[in-house]
Amino acid sequence: MTRSAVGVLRQQLQEAYEAIRERVDGLTDDEFFWEPVARCWTIRRGDDGRWTVDYPEPPHPDPAPFTTIGWRLVHVAECKVMYHEYAFGPAKLTFPEIDSAHTAAAAIAQLEAGQAMLVRDLDALDDAGLEGEVLTNWGDKWPARKIFWAMINHDLHHGGEIGTLRDLYRERTR
Repeated sequence: MTRSAVGVLRQQLQEAYEAIRERVDGLTDDEFFWEPVARCWTIRRGDDGRWTVDYPEPPHPDPAPFTTIGWRLVHVAECKVMYHEYAFGPAKLTFPEIDSAHTAAAAIAQLEAGQAMLVRDLDALDDAGLEGEVLTNWGDKWPARKIFWAMINHDLHHGGEIGTLRDLYRERTR
């Protein structure tokens, strides 16, 4: 039986999401904000009262500072929202407009919402639609399939990091 490209992507998107979702199950706010090294990038409340992830305007530092579990989780969740917004939505939202999640529960809820949007976007496509060009939030155009592969890789990459950081958090007092 031949599977459609949409079907394969749907399965991979779901499996990658399940991997990161399992890694954040039971995440506490203490873990979310834990800074294992000095000068971590994290989520902070700005002077305007809004929460935002540390992420300076370009040029970005090289190497980038180490990031907290919270930063990584919020980054993944907000990227899902932004990829949806520009590839399949109205393409108006900008990162500075996002009031970043600042609790583990809120970040997980945003992750779930972003995933649901991407699944709906994928379900609206057929195999030919995967080749159609869509916009990214930085102005490039990609084939739609690349949006989903980017999010699959993003979930796996940052999910692995989050899992490792949670292991280190758990073992830090031994």
